[in-house]
Amino acid sequence: MKIAIYGQYYQNSTEPIIKDIFSFFASNNVELVIEENFLEMLYEKQLIKKDYKTFSSSTILDNSFEMLISIGGDGTVLRSAAFVRNSGVPLLGINAGRLGFLAKVQKENIDSLLQFVIDQNYTTSERTLLGLTSEPKNDAFEELNFAMNEVTVSRKDTTSMITVETYLNNEYLNSYWADGLIISTPTGSTGYSLSCGGPILTPDVKSLVITPIAPHNLTARPLVIPDDTEITLRVTGREDQYLVSLDSRISSVKNESILKIKKTDYKIKMVEIPGETFLKTLRNKLLWGEDKRN
Repeated sequence: MKIAIYGQYYQNSTEPIIKDIFSFFASNNVELVIEENFLEMLYEKQLIKKDYKTFSSSTILDNSFEMLISIGGDGTVLRSAAFVRNSGVPLLGINAGRLGFLAKVQKENIDSLLQFVIDQNYTTSERTLLGLTSEPKNDAFEELNFAMNEVTVSRKDTTSMITVETYLNNEYLNSYWADGLIISTPTGSTGYSLSCGGPILTPDVKSLVITPIAPHNLTARPLVIPDDTEITLRVTGREDQYLVSLDSRISSVKNESILKIKKTDYKIKMVEIPGETFLKTLRNKLLWGEDKRN
């Protein structure tokens, strides 16, 4: 079995998790291929000494890999998606942070849950991605022009609101006068969109959410639309530029540029470990506190 590893380092919480993961896979004779910057950090911190093969781009990931494991939080999982892309390699998140809807494997039971990986006793769920094109072209998004959580437009260097002219399948919807606008996937519905009043969608729902950020027109509410809708945005404001973000990747875009957003023709496969479901995470982390059932 061959597994790719990508991670982020948090000194106090990550070291024992990393040691447990590498020890577990070594005892089960799993071949590990490590993202080169992460491996360099592990050597620097003297967490491991063994030599490993490395990867630095998505080109090495193919069907010879069982999965890519992300060590960190939900943000690390989103960055891992840039390596997975359309390879079809499943992605599993191990949570070294506080709140994990994507990084589901918790540090308290790593060995027992990773045993499911060794036994190949897991399923996968497909997650919708959003692709972005812009007119004129934006070089920052030419190579990585997709988002797993959300595409967001927002004001940049001013306290003044922006106007986001919005079209669905070329039909005019609304001009949002706000701090910005979020176009969210079901996966991203528990992220930025939720904090701005958007609804929670289960990952398998075939929908997207349009959520305004602090709208001035108070009748503007989050809107759920079919995920095969093409969304066109034209943003205007007092400043020459505004911000566009695809998950954690951010770039400045010229005023009145045209943004087109639609789902990609491929999806990311997320590994689902038995017992670690979306609804369990929802119960424990978001709505009702820790699950009190036996």
